[in-house]
Amino acid sequence: MSDKKTVLKQYFGHTSFRPGQEQVVDAILQRRDALCVMPTGAGKSVCYQVPALLFDGITLVISPLISLMKDQVNALTQNGIRAAYLNSSLTTAQYFQVIERMRMGAYKIVYVAPERLAVTEFTDVCRDVRVDLLAVDEAHCVSQWGQDFRPSYLKIAEFIGSLGYRPTVAAFTATATAEVKDDVERALRLRDPFRITTGFDRPNLKFEVIRTKKKSETLLSLLKKRKKDAGIVYCSTRKAVEEVGERLCEAGFSATVYHAGLSDETRKRNQEDFVYDRKSVMVATNAFGMGIDKSNVSYVIHYNMPKDVESYYQEAGRAGRDGSRADCILLYSPADVHTNQFLIERAEPNPELTPEEWELLKARDYERLKQMTFYSTCNTCLRSFILNYFGEKSANYCGNCSNCLTQFREVDITVEAQKILSCIKRTGERFGKKMICDILRGSKNEKLLRLGLDSQTTYGLMKEYREPQVREMIDYLEFEGYIASDGGEYPTLSVAPKARAILFGQETLSMKQAKPKEIDVEKIKKEKIEEAVDADLLEGLKTLRRELAEAKNVPPYVVFSNATLMDMCKRLPVTDEEFLEVSGVGKVKLALYGKPFLQLLRLYCVRKATPDGL
Repeated sequence: MSDKKTVLKQYFGHTSFRPGQEQVVDAILQRRDALCVMPTGAGKSVCYQVPALLFDGITLVISPLISLMKDQVNALTQNGIRAAYLNSSLTTAQYFQVIERMRMGAYKIVYVAPERLAVTEFTDVCRDVRVDLLAVDEAHCVSQWGQDFRPSYLKIAEFIGSLGYRPTVAAFTATATAEVKDDVERALRLRDPFRITTGFDRPNLKFEVIRTKKKSETLLSLLKKRKKDAGIVYCSTRKAVEEVGERLCEAGFSATVYHAGLSDETRKRNQEDFVYDRKSVMVATNAFGMGIDKSNVSYVIHYNMPKDVESYYQEAGRAGRDGSRADCILLYSPADVHTNQFLIERAEPNPELTPEEWELLKARDYERLKQMTFYSTCNTCLRSFILNYFGEKSANYCGNCSNCLTQFREVDITVEAQKILSCIKRTGERFGKKMICDILRGSKNEKLLRLGLDSQTTYGLMKEYREPQVREMIDYLEFEGYIASDGGEYPTLSVAPKARAILFGQETLSMKQAKPKEIDVEKIKKEKIEEAVDADLLEGLKTLRRELAEAKNVPPYVVFSNATLMDMCKRLPVTDEEFLEVSGVGKVKLALYGKPFLQLLRLYCVRKATPDGL
């Protein structure tokens, strides 16, 4: 077989490539290195899996994620592709069996953990067989300036050099700034790579920030509207995971939990309960999710604000992987900032770095946290904020985020800004946001009174405002560069040179304040009608999918994704030929599952065509 389009349809069920995929496939087939930045759900794996099936030798996929390897191998096997993985989850006997089968040419694709690259048995077999392609997944892990640096990734270039020949090398990641891209290219020693960034935008995702002090109540309200959907709730600490998970179970939700403090056996069981649709809600720390290829996650809710935009976008991107509409909701409170500052300060130093590099890395973590805080408190388009962060220009209106769907009014805050700036200045630029808020609002808290700050001329000048309103103005002044923050676990505020014109009345300042937008009921009705499929048919297809998945002991989405089931509902195929036209159905899937699905669809069409009572 020598045609990429034939491979794409026969094994993956698609008649055309997604944006960027074909260019990457072509570059790799021409034996050119590649550096690919594609958002989660854009189909990075197809970019190396299609060439793998066209090359004569083996394709190695380096990944730090045991769960991803298992899921990917399951999916490939279901598509009729010979694949295996090598990681710490295998017994010694299983490990050597895979090594021997590699030597015999039994696999086209082998997933391997980076730690295995230094194991003698593995390097020996890679010298004996031909590795045509080395694909590095989660390639940002090789950069010490990335958000998830893994020292084991630094061994990849050394491994390539030890083979005695050089395979084509392709690096893939979902999130990378310009600096991280350069670092990846250097660390992996890519040779004149084909570089592509397809764009970070995920149009099917709706972004929303909810500022609330009553997170538990807000979360319950959000989940009640999504009881039939699968979703992830991220928390910043193990304690929060346990508390939120217990609360959801008490409220009657089908929820489970995941964090590094659980035993391996418990984590595995809970993860499988979620992946196999036995539980609909996963409450987890960021230890969960990387490499979980579950395509039917319809929402990701962050109970706490993550420490950087990279982590947030990667975690939020686990929703809507099959292209269906999905919600990414962040519940924000100022306390989240303090939690993240604490986590940055208490992080275990990386032994691979010098003390100077470690301090520089920590300073960058604080800068990332500042940007994440700006995202959580801004009144501009949330999608635009994320895209701009990654260096991608975009319009300032997307129409699919909580800020764009809210009407704003422009309010003059010159006087309020002068009060805030004056307060920071008069207190010696020694305090953080909380204390400045308390002084301006005339608080009677013990520390404020003990320090005599109630005698300041700015004390109580903004007592008519609620704390969130004052904090919102302070955040805006910082975002616009009128206030500087020194970073660190307990950041103090100072007045930036830019603020002089405001302080001395030479300039005015205005900011956007939100007001609820009237809901266009007719538009919503129209969208629902356009999207409508027969709910009973869709549920019947999901039930059949679940039964077939249980019989084969694979996750339901490995059989067919939600998007494929939706396409079946729209097309209503009744023949093999028509079934092959469904997005996500190839010849292998037709042979495996065509008969039971077509039986159900034919029965539905007969019932639909039969008048009631006949």
